[in-house]
Amino acid sequence: MNRVVMAAVVTAALAAGTGTALAGGGQASGGADAEGLNIAAGKAAAGGQEQAGVGTPARADASTTGPRVVRPYQPVEIGQGAKMGLLPEGKQNYVVAWNDFEEAVQQAKSLVGDDIRPNSLSGGMGVDGDDVLFTGAFRTDEVPARITLCLGTGAEVEAGMLRLPGRPGWGTYYHDAAGAGRPQGAVTVTAYGADGSVLADLTYDASPASR
Repeated sequence: MNRVVMAAVVTAALAAGTGTALAGGGQASGGADAEGLNIAAGKAAAGGQEQAGVGTPARADASTTGPRVVRPYQPVEIGQGAKMGLLPEGKQNYVVAWNDFEEAVQQAKSLVGDDIRPNSLSGGMGVDGDDVLFTGAFRTDEVPARITLCLGTGAEVEAGMLRLPGRPGWGTYYHDAAGAGRPQGAVTVTAYGADGSVLADLTYDASPASR
């Protein structure tokens, strides 16, 4: 089966906003999670040949100094064989792909995407057995200095962050929780400003019973 994350947005009631374009493919399935994501808001990308801006994937690490600035369409390895790329077209438009990253980017260029609300976060996850990959977007007036995730009853962890050059007003985050298993209970995502103030937060239930 293919592992496909359709949208890094939990249902609109949970996610403070709707839509971020996201795509994926390859590896074993976390398909049960697709039911808990806002499929209508997400735009699955699959097709096309152009590789503008696509090269050797970079590896991004979690940081407490703000998002890493990346080129449009640049593939960034975020764990478990997945690559994330941010697009200047549309609104909070990005892709996550396990296979065919270039094709996912090409189709996503034609998608408008949907805004998440100002000063809010979207969030979702792909699950393959005990391997979990968390991804989402931020849209905040101030660029976050850090984003953390509190996974169920576990410790708070730092997320990696990406954004495009200039002042796009948005970016993405991710956390590779390979081997950790699906969180039992709530996941809380928090974006912090440089002074430690909370810019936005999001809580959703990631336990199997919620899907």
